[in-house]
Amino acid sequence: MKKVEAIIRPFKLEDVKLALVNSGIVGMTVSEVRGFGRQKGQVERYRGSEFTVEFLQKLKVEVVIEDEKVDQVVKAISEAAKTGEIGDGKLFISPVESVVRIRTGDRDGSAL
Repeated sequence: MKKVEAIIRPFKLEDVKLALVNSGIVGMTVSEVRGFGRQKGQVERYRGSEFTVEFLQKLKVEVVIEDEKVDQVVKAISEAAKTGEIGDGKLFISPVESVVRIRTGDRDGSAL
């Protein structure tokens, strides 16, 4: 099993969700996060003063999937989240040792 974490622009969430559902993924976790990378923040104006917002708002979408679905999920998220501009985000793929569904005690594949 693998965990795919996607850092995306907030307005792309609905597109990513639809792409995942169309790929057969039924569960995901979404968190509001802040960060910066190459985009390095942006300059804002407030009451005539300029200031730099270093940590930009992003969303983190997490899904745990079977190994054979990794390429399909990465492609779906990449296509749905892409604008072609700097700051589109990143995907992180990590191994997952085990999963347990709390309600039933199901483990691993049957817990997904």
